[in-house]
Amino acid sequence: MAENDKLKKIGGQAVIEGVMMRSPRFYAVAVRNPQGEIVVKSEPVVSLASKYAIFKKFLLRGILVLVESLVLGIKALNYSADIQMTELEKEKDKKPQNNTWLWFSTIAFAMIFGVGLFVILPYWLTTKVIHYGFAFNVIDGAVRIAVFVLYIYAISTMKDIRAIFRYHGAEHKAVFAQEAGEELTVENARKYSPLHPRCGTAFLLVVMVVAIIVFSIIPISKEWPKLYQTLAKIGIRIVFIPLIAGLSYEIIKWADRKRNAFTRMLIAPGLWLQNLTTKEPNDKEIEVAIAALKEVIRKEKESTGEADDSIEVVP
Repeated sequence: MAENDKLKKIGGQAVIEGVMMRSPRFYAVAVRNPQGEIVVKSEPVVSLASKYAIFKKFLLRGILVLVESLVLGIKALNYSADIQMTELEKEKDKKPQNNTWLWFSTIAFAMIFGVGLFVILPYWLTTKVIHYGFAFNVIDGAVRIAVFVLYIYAISTMKDIRAIFRYHGAEHKAVFAQEAGEELTVENARKYSPLHPRCGTAFLLVVMVVAIIVFSIIPISKEWPKLYQTLAKIGIRIVFIPLIAGLSYEIIKWADRKRNAFTRMLIAPGLWLQNLTTKEPNDKEIEVAIAALKEVIRKEKESTGEADDSIEVVP
């Protein structure tokens, strides 16, 4: 297997003033600190899929990708925040503090906020129009997508979020250059689009569309008391998230593998949505993305054995 083929599934995410890149066996975070220097950290990644073959099976692999991506993403965000806070505290001659509980509470709040905004609110708004049937799930799904788009648009007006979205675009440009087999330079990466078909933004949109179909085939009896119907519908929308994520992953994986006119049409809405979640980066931001990508490639080259291409990552 050619070296470029072994590393063709590199992906990652934007973090605070930086980018995290992940290959099948390593991840690297590159962050520009308040002094303007690029700080890089890398560590091995041991996926459950490399230990237990069952996690490479249909549906389960998508659920695992979602969980591991969330865990690694939070870890990378935590590191990038620590870099910013640590440097600022050094300037003030203060010792870094343990923010573990703060991060746990932040994550818990984010989960509760997400369920409220993207599950309960769309459901409540839909009940103002209709209560049963396929049409209910279609309207509920459409409202959920509308709320999601409006939320992304709203946060994109914030200065700090715009910076993260630029790093998101830088990450995609660097990945495109790597996939094309080009030398990883700012000049080579700059010419590529900040929109990537394997982006997690496209994945989220597919999740919302698949959810409409899944929720429509789960029966809720009209004979149940209204409270039970409400609890059942909301519960289903939460409990079935892993299944929907697994199905959505398979669709994205299939579309990425086929690359024909139909699949291009299928992923087009996800690319359109990326116009909100990615911005054109400047050269310094691309430089950070390349630093993370070079580091993760270096770690792969230093390691022995073949990279496991069945362990997927998402740009």
